[in-house]
Amino acid sequence: MTTPATPEPAGRIDYAKTLDLSTKRLILFGVLLGLFLSALDQTIVSTAMPRITQELNGLSLYSWVTTAYLLTNTALVPIYGKLSDLYGRKPILMIGIVIFLLGSALCGLSGEPFLGNLFGGGMMQLVVFRGLQGVGAAALGSVAFAIIADLFEPVDRPRYQGLFGAVFGLSSVIGPLLGGFLTDQVSWRWVFYVNLPIGLIALAFIASKMPRLASGLQAKVDWLGAFLILVFAVPLLLALTWGADGNYAWTSPMILGLFGLSAAALVTFLIVESRHESPILPLTLFKNPTFAWGAIARFMIGAGFLGAILFLSLYLVQVQGVSATAAGTATIPLTVGLIIGAIGSGQIASRMGRYKPLMLIGLMTAGLGFFALSTLNADSSYNSVIIRMVLLGLGLGPALPLYTTALQLSVKPWEIGVATSAGQFFQQMGSTIGTAIFGAILTAGVSSNLATQFAAQAASNQGTVATTLQTISDEIRSGNGPEGNRNQTPETPEQIQARFVTLRKNLTAAIQTGDPAAVNVLKQDKFIAGLPAAARQQFTSIPEGGVAASVKAGFAQTQAAIEAAVNSGDAAQVRAVASNPQLPQALRDNLNGIPAQALASPQAREQLLSGIRQGLAQGQETAAEQATSQALSAALTGVNDGEKISLASGRAAKVAFANTISSIYRYSIVVALLAFLATLMMPNLEIPRRAKGEKAAPAHVEI
Repeated sequence: MTTPATPEPAGRIDYAKTLDLSTKRLILFGVLLGLFLSALDQTIVSTAMPRITQELNGLSLYSWVTTAYLLTNTALVPIYGKLSDLYGRKPILMIGIVIFLLGSALCGLSGEPFLGNLFGGGMMQLVVFRGLQGVGAAALGSVAFAIIADLFEPVDRPRYQGLFGAVFGLSSVIGPLLGGFLTDQVSWRWVFYVNLPIGLIALAFIASKMPRLASGLQAKVDWLGAFLILVFAVPLLLALTWGADGNYAWTSPMILGLFGLSAAALVTFLIVESRHESPILPLTLFKNPTFAWGAIARFMIGAGFLGAILFLSLYLVQVQGVSATAAGTATIPLTVGLIIGAIGSGQIASRMGRYKPLMLIGLMTAGLGFFALSTLNADSSYNSVIIRMVLLGLGLGPALPLYTTALQLSVKPWEIGVATSAGQFFQQMGSTIGTAIFGAILTAGVSSNLATQFAAQAASNQGTVATTLQTISDEIRSGNGPEGNRNQTPETPEQIQARFVTLRKNLTAAIQTGDPAAVNVLKQDKFIAGLPAAARQQFTSIPEGGVAASVKAGFAQTQAAIEAAVNSGDAAQVRAVASNPQLPQALRDNLNGIPAQALASPQAREQLLSGIRQGLAQGQETAAEQATSQALSAALTGVNDGEKISLASGRAAKVAFANTISSIYRYSIVVALLAFLATLMMPNLEIPRRAKGEKAAPAHVEI
């Protein structure tokens, strides 16, 4: 262990020995509720976002609702940790809960008429208030883990840290379900209002049962350090987020400027921290091998953990066909494994008195889980995906409680707050940076794999289908191909085939009878998507009443023109009509063969017209049948080609996404290996055990 930067504060209270167990459990319940609020808010809101953007008309700010929350949350974590060391956990935690609840209430009120055009409209109000939520949530996350070290002796901490890890897993299951229910059955505003009763209960428990939990430190707040860490973290997170989302190119002046500002703030921060008597992040902590290597390991675990969740959800949507709404609950097997790993490892560590072996075993298991996920393909069964998810969860589970326990054991009690929050800060930064890097790999990989798979599908087809698929492949390679919606569940082959069955049925009715309802169906994008351009043109030009009616109308016009010419008695007019190349050749010959004398007599003209009418009537039915048959045959050929193109496109996209996400998990194996090596460098500290027969006399302190 490292030598502390400051001596033990005078009058420091060892709450782990002075509070009775029942009081500890009541405090723990309130803290768990507060932490549950923070964890739940990250999953419950995503389900309601489509409805929110629709009602508040703010699709352009969609991603900012999450970004604003993560920015303030991540940047303030180390600041709250230090403040809780200086002023006590209780006041900082209560301030965090109050700010979080205020932000929740305001989020629910976003877009209400009485707020008017505040901040520019309802969606921007939501973004601002989500940032306020993040300000409060940072205190909930950073202080809650430190409270475990205040309340419980080292031998007991791992099992309770495991409960905190389980809270995050539980929230990822409850959040999407509760968010979907409230959005559909009540209102999206209750996605935020639901925090209020839970938060008030947590406040009541903390206010009535929790002592101040002060470290005893008496020092000035490093406000300059706090400001600099914000200037370092916020631009860095913004640059990574905007770059990964494609809002700006990685080499754009905006992104490079943000990176430059962040780097300058980091250098200044290190200088300031090395000179301040009570820095926000004491640099002496990095002389502690447990803290230094543990921070690196947690950074890597953060990248691997969030990447596993995000890209596994994407795989479930794009390849397994799970709906975007259900994707969160589809990862329940991963959550179950995570909860078992978190709670189980905590219990075992408390009994063994060692944590490092369990951390190494967990990382090896996570590495196996990533390897198993790297073998996923477009045809993997859902049951095999479940097995992989459980394996990964079991491996990542121990990371949640044991690294926090290790950091807390490696520092002095009055450094627990800053050490705990710093470890969490590194993990959250790892999540953000890892997500940005993996997101860039995903974007590049999907484009490359899509072009390859469309070309492969083109090679296995012929004619128009092959030409169309190859054109799509070429467009993707040139950067002009269709991007698609990664959050939208693609059609299954069965759905595509059912769509084309409906299309053929309506196409037949439209061509044969001109059914208006059938014609309207043919004009809908969802039915003609993927069809060759020629086929789409045919569908939009089907005549009213069908092809037969159009043919008959043409015959009627021809008959009227012939009758007018014959009744005029002018042979020149008859020859002019006969020169129309669209008339049957036999009819043209007959008209050209009419002698001028026959046109002079009304009786002769009527006799001629009677024969012409009879011939046209006989030819009309035959021509209508032939035209209908030809039009239907040509249209159905286009539909068949369209079905082949849609099926081939779906298969190409499915294989491309599966291959790309599998490659990301291969990179995740490297991340898990780096975390393993960093953990291997950590000292194998023993968890201090309670002496046999030792029992501290409980006393209620500062309540």
